[in-house]
Amino acid sequence: MEFDKLVHQPTRLQIFAHLYANGETSFTDLKDALEITEGNLASHIEKMETADCVTVEKQFVDRKPQTTYQLTETGRDLFEAHVQTLESLIDSLE
Repeated sequence: MEFDKLVHQPTRLQIFAHLYANGETSFTDLKDALEITEGNLASHIEKMETADCVTVEKQFVDRKPQTTYQLTETGRDLFEAHVQTLESLIDSLE
């Protein structure tokens, strides 16, 4: 049974799960929800963006920059495949 290393890494798994469950999320909300540093979040998001798993949208809201993230179809598919792999592992143990 092979795990996708992009998804399986603990911090990225949390990011995938949060975005999967909550949809579009701002940088600040994601950082606060996962209780990780800005640099750590930015580093993992960059890897996910490079792999076409997340879209990054930057805009100004009330003259303040706001960055939001959302899983792409590829990102959703990878996360769902990871969950199926975990479920298969559990099923094989029963």
